[in-house]
Amino acid sequence: MADERGAASIPGLFTEVLSQLTHLFRTELRLFKTELSEKVTTATAAAGMIVAGAVLGIGALYLFLQGIVLLLVSFGVPSQWATFAVAIVVGLIGYLIVRKGLGDLSASNLAPERTLQSLNRDAAVAKEQVQ
Repeated sequence: MADERGAASIPGLFTEVLSQLTHLFRTELRLFKTELSEKVTTATAAAGMIVAGAVLGIGALYLFLQGIVLLLVSFGVPSQWATFAVAIVVGLIGYLIVRKGLGDLSASNLAPERTLQSLNRDAAVAKEQVQ
């Protein structure tokens, strides 16, 4: 193989390097598309879970909270204060759930990490080959 390279011309080697780089970047582009598709699927699933959780939770939670308010009233708490206390607790829980869903949708979770790492490795290898 060393003899083949010695006999090859500079333009031929340059053409071969360009061909390999083109193939490499096409492969990296396919990896990027695949990884981005996976991230979009994850984001869609996360958004769907937020919506589904909210829809199902509203009906069930309304009845449950109504029961808690009635329980507090039966213990002698005025109905206005019982309703207010339950609303505060439920509001805090809802806030935490929404923050979790939004955290799953953050840009850092959607970045194509494997593709970026692979591109960095490829760039380092290309620099070594040029030198």
